[in-house]
Amino acid sequence: MSSHPTSAGDPAIAHAAARLLAGQLVAFPTETVYGLGADAENPQAVARIYAAKGRPANHPVIVHLAPGADLGYWAADVPAKARRLIDAFWPGPLTLILPRAPGIGAAVSGGQDSIGLRCPSHPVAQALLRAFAAGRPGGHGGVAAPSANKFGQVSPTRAEHVRGEFPLEVAQGMPVLDGGPAEVGIESTILDLSRLARGVGPVLLRPGHVTAAQIEAVLGEPVGLPDAAAPRASGTLKAHYAPHTPLELVAAARLAEAARGSRLPAGSVAVVAFEPPPAGLDRRIAWRQVAADPRRYAHDLYALLRELDGAGHARILVQAPPADAAWSAVNDRIGRAAAAFSLDTTGLPGT
Repeated sequence: MSSHPTSAGDPAIAHAAARLLAGQLVAFPTETVYGLGADAENPQAVARIYAAKGRPANHPVIVHLAPGADLGYWAADVPAKARRLIDAFWPGPLTLILPRAPGIGAAVSGGQDSIGLRCPSHPVAQALLRAFAAGRPGGHGGVAAPSANKFGQVSPTRAEHVRGEFPLEVAQGMPVLDGGPAEVGIESTILDLSRLARGVGPVLLRPGHVTAAQIEAVLGEPVGLPDAAAPRASGTLKAHYAPHTPLELVAAARLAEAARGSRLPAGSVAVVAFEPPPAGLDRRIAWRQVAADPRRYAHDLYALLRELDGAGHARILVQAPPADAAWSAVNDRIGRAAAAFSLDTTGLPGT
C-alpha cells in the first residue's frame, strides 16, 4: 500500500476531503468494494450520490466513520451488543444498523428512523475519513457511500472500474482515490440492531465476510433472518449486483452439456465453473475455472463478472456454488445477479 495515499496530509487525500467538505462526490477504496462518497450530513451532497447512481431515494446508504468516531453523535442508542461487535470487528467489513440520532437527517436512511454505520479498515479510506472529519464542526464527519457503480450493477473492486462507470463525473473533477484491488471483494455484512429495545434480537440483513457464526460467537445468541418489519438496507433488493450480459445459475451437469456444444445460442457463452474445462471444448465457449474457496471466490467475483461483461458474450452461465453456510455471502450476490434477468431459456443447453 506504500504507493497509495494513506495520510491525511497527502495532497490527494487533502483534495478529496476538500471536495467532500464542498458537497461534492469522491470515489474511494474500502476493503470490501470502492465507494461513491458524499458528506452524510449534507442532503444535497447525498442527493448527488443518488442521482449519479440512479438509486431509488428510499434505498438507504451506509455512513462510513473514522476509527474512534463518536457513535453517540450518529446513533440515538449504541447498545452493549453493538459495542461488543465493534470491539471484535471494527475496523472491518461489518455494518451495524442502529437507531438514528435525532440530529442526523433522514437522507442517508431512505427516510427510516435507523442508520447504517461502518468503520472501514482500508488505510486510504481511513485517511480520507480522518481528513474529512477534521474539517467538520466538532470533528464529527461521516461519509455516506454506497458502492461506486450504477444502481443494481456489478460493484467495483478497482479504481479503473469506477472511472469506467462514471466517466462524466470523473471528467467534471470527481476524485477517484486508488487503493489497489479491494481485499474482500464483496460488500459488508449488515446486521440490524435497531430494534433491540422493542424485543427484536440481532437480524442479519446481508451476509458478508463477517459471518453469522462469527457474530453469534461474540454475542452468545443466534442471529435471526429478515422479517417483514426489518429496516431496508443497502444491496438487499431481489435483483442486484448484475452484469449487463444475461447471467444464469446452473447445475454442474448442465455446464457439462453446454461444453459439448449442444443447442448453443447465437454468440459465445461464458462458463464459470469450479472444474477445469473438459476436452473438446466448443470454441464458442469461454470457460473460466474459479476457486472452490468461498473467500477467494468472493474476492475475484466482481472483477470476473466485469471482465466477462465486456467480452461480448451472449450469456454467462455460472455453476451454482455449494449451499452451505460458508458460501452464504457468495450465494447472496450471485443469486441477486441472476434474479436481474428473466431469461427465455429456449435453446439454452440442457433445457
